[in-house]
Amino acid sequence: MTCRRVELHWRDALYTAVSETPGGVAAAAMYLAQRRGKSITRESLRKKLRGLEGESLSMEMAELLTEWMQEQAGAQARATGWIQSFGSQFGLAMDDVPPPPEGGWPDEMQAIRDKVLSISQHAGNLAGTTLGALMDGNVTHDEANALTQDLRALRAIAHRMERSVLRAISCMKSDG
Repeated sequence: MTCRRVELHWRDALYTAVSETPGGVAAAAMYLAQRRGKSITRESLRKKLRGLEGESLSMEMAELLTEWMQEQAGAQARATGWIQSFGSQFGLAMDDVPPPPEGGWPDEMQAIRDKVLSISQHAGNLAGTTLGALMDGNVTHDEANALTQDLRALRAIAHRMERSVLRAISCMKSDG
């Protein structure tokens, strides 16, 4: 029997992220055993990740799992998505904002134009997803996951645009 995972809950998001990282739960268990100096089986870790009765996952383990996922190629967003889900359960919003290129963009004005176009595209995606979700008057878990992903992408590009605007104004001050 397969358990349905919902990315809106931190434990589900962490379990999914660990499972989708190369090597999955087995590799994560080996990593934890090496880092902590205490053995943990794949099945024991799986139970902790699922939050089965009598099983819990320490913050230290969650941190180590996040570090492990970040070390894997292309797993940065996957590694921290559970933290976003955790924060949202307490009314907090956190966004993964990729770093700018070293020294900023060669043309900050072009970067701002590109980002505002990207924001428009994300807003259109969000509008389409929202309308699709509302057509039957009910938001499903899949629709909520899609909306959450669209909203996070929109916020991240807005943060990146803000960073470009602030760099552009600081360049103008130093030029003038």
